[in-house]
Amino acid sequence: MSAVNRVRAAHERAAAVDRPEIWIDLRPRAEVEAEARAIDARVAAGERLPLAGRVLAVKGNIDVAGLPTTAGCPAYAYRPEHDAPAVARLRAAGAVVLGTTNLDQFATGLVGTRSPYGAVRHAHDPSRVSGGSSSGSAVAVALGIADLALGTDTAGSGRVPAALNGIVGLKPTRGLVPTAGVVPACASLDCVTVFARTLPEAGQALSFMAAPPARDLPALPGRAPGPWRVAVPAHEQLGVLDAGWAQAYDAAVRQLGAAGADVRTLDLTPFTEAAALLYEGAFVAERYAAVGSFIDMLTCEGGAAAAALDPTVAGVVTSARDIPAHRLFTDLDRLAALRTRALGELADADALLLPTTTGHPTLAEVAADPLGANARLGRFTNSTNLLDLAAVAVPAGEVNGLPFGVMLIGPAFTDDRLTRIAGLLQPETRLAVVGAHLTGQPLNPQLLALGAHLDRTTTTAPVYRLHALRTTPPKPGLVHVGEGGAEIETEIWRLPAEGLGRLLAALPRPMALGTVELSDGTRAPGFLCEPSALENAEDITRHGSWRNFLSAG
Repeated sequence: MSAVNRVRAAHERAAAVDRPEIWIDLRPRAEVEAEARAIDARVAAGERLPLAGRVLAVKGNIDVAGLPTTAGCPAYAYRPEHDAPAVARLRAAGAVVLGTTNLDQFATGLVGTRSPYGAVRHAHDPSRVSGGSSSGSAVAVALGIADLALGTDTAGSGRVPAALNGIVGLKPTRGLVPTAGVVPACASLDCVTVFARTLPEAGQALSFMAAPPARDLPALPGRAPGPWRVAVPAHEQLGVLDAGWAQAYDAAVRQLGAAGADVRTLDLTPFTEAAALLYEGAFVAERYAAVGSFIDMLTCEGGAAAAALDPTVAGVVTSARDIPAHRLFTDLDRLAALRTRALGELADADALLLPTTTGHPTLAEVAADPLGANARLGRFTNSTNLLDLAAVAVPAGEVNGLPFGVMLIGPAFTDDRLTRIAGLLQPETRLAVVGAHLTGQPLNPQLLALGAHLDRTTTTAPVYRLHALRTTPPKPGLVHVGEGGAEIETEIWRLPAEGLGRLLAALPRPMALGTVELSDGTRAPGFLCEPSALENAEDITRHGSWRNFLSAG
């Protein structure tokens, strides 16, 4: 799809879903379309822009030139002259920034509700939280508005909202992506993360964002030949999970085993004990160092200034004001010991597989117990940056109609390894489309929301006829006729296998899923039409494609 058409589709999708709480600031539409036209012109002139045609959303604590950086607090806003390096590198590869997204204020929270711009609701169940702090970014991707989105992750903010909304979240090794131009939460732990609907898209974006390591690469233990070795904890160490989540996790473990992974157990204790240190220990004082004096100033001013502060965030940050220095050194020693134990547990494994989080609370449940709900969401994620580990969060099915996700964790600079193992959990299937699901057409966002990506454009074998059905929105009907048929333009999309099941479950008559023969002799699942729907339907086969028919008026 051209960059201009993708930008227009993004704006149409944003209007259709009507979720204003996703955004803090949107760039003027004319400005975004002008940038997209320039991208299309550069591609037409032969320039290689791998991310051309991709729309990017950026968390509101990351600098985008010309837009205010608020970190979720309007009184904190400043207007940067330059993009943060992570943003600049994606734009240089052809991505177009749509706007900045809502977040838990000062990136303090895993719930997505701690913002004066409003609580960001879950992509598919508005009664539930979206997860935070990178809430708006995750929901923008999950709803098909953006192709890519940037978040940050200190305690799990690039992973929890990915899991809750059924998308991919990559949390790279600390320092792999520069944090310049990012409002710090805990500067020594912060990571810039990326959301996408598929692993290949997320990995491609990360490859452009990454910089040469600013520190010496650690000596990773040599890997013996053989299958991937994936560690899992004993069931009792997982603690309390939402109903059905333990079974969904077990299914992911079995899937890795069926894909050839060598599954083994480890002791999760050093990971969970380190997680508790993030907020219960002295490390929270780094949040006060980042924005504490600003919060104190607004609190002293009172009135409208103080009203800009989320009370839960202000309480978390200011509570760290009086932590004694000796406690930090005690906790550093404690963390060093836990890290030695954790890496020892991982020594004979390539990755640790865990549920990304523990459950999916409602907005009401978080409002009733904001600190307790947040702590539960971070049980498995809080330790990752403290222990200097890399992680990737991926969808792993559904529980009670809502997304369930797992994450793979490994030592620093094993990012590529983790992504490759995560791919074992993301089997893909192909889907042939000829009409309203084509790129730029009204139903294409359904594919995008399921994590689909365009593989190629081709044609059917010359055994089909195409008819314009009397439906809303307008769509064609593809019917196999054998002799007397013609080649019809077809897009082949790749999407997670479970996504195809969701699409089929919602498919209205007279459409049906069948096998489509392609011009190269291969076959793919695709949309066909029940013959009974062809009464009074115009035969448009002579146009060769649905797009040509629409262009002909």
